[in-house]
Amino acid sequence: MIDISIAIVAYHNEEDVRNAVCSIMGHTADVVSKKIYIIDNSTQQNGLGELEREWPQVEYLPTGRNLGFGRGHNYVLSRLDSKFHAIVNPDILLVEDSLSALMGFLEKTGAGMAVPRLLDTEGKLQAVYRREVTVADMGIRMFLHSHFKKRQAYHTMQDMDYGKPFQVPFAQGSFLVVRTKLLQELGGFDERYFMYMEDADLCRTVNLVSSLWYCPDTGVIHKWERGSHKDRKLLKAHIVSMVRYFRKWGWRLW
Repeated sequence: MIDISIAIVAYHNEEDVRNAVCSIMGHTADVVSKKIYIIDNSTQQNGLGELEREWPQVEYLPTGRNLGFGRGHNYVLSRLDSKFHAIVNPDILLVEDSLSALMGFLEKTGAGMAVPRLLDTEGKLQAVYRREVTVADMGIRMFLHSHFKKRQAYHTMQDMDYGKPFQVPFAQGSFLVVRTKLLQELGGFDERYFMYMEDADLCRTVNLVSSLWYCPDTGVIHKWERGSHKDRKLLKAHIVSMVRYFRKWGWRLW
């Protein structure tokens, strides 16, 4: 059994994936045994397969079609033989040994899953830590983001002390470290979500049987492109996933 496995789902973003892998290999201690899975949902040929020739710790897995985010991550679930597992977006860059810090945090606290400080390229903490999702909060986020600022601040936990650990109902799935056994027991992501809300669903499920905590001990860079705010097709996918989420967990309005 290795210390940590890392999964990155790629989709026509070869440069980002390469940069993410390089940052993981460059900033994770050599004594940490690790394996990086690149699950490639791309439908066009690229050079990501070269990464497993550059590093023996990398395994390239082309799926041949776009499985979506959650199903893509689940593609390696049965292969995992690690103590911890990292769910990593291609737009993540490590600037320090965050994986070791998060593994240590989980060991110390007994939590099931942890999220670090997610920072923009200027080093500012991003508002990606959220209280339980409601219909109103998602509506404000999607369509009225220039209004209801006080409510948005509450929903994104702006009242918390980010210098200390605290439990999080929903952390964006850009960079999460989870106990592998727990993830496998839960069956990974709910594959009914093609894209969006599967991270909210997983966080809620983890908190039912264990706990998800914010770890202030380390930070990673997250470029965060917010695709659904720019693309109508992605916006539609986000709305479809929202409906599926509320059908599953209940239509809590506020």
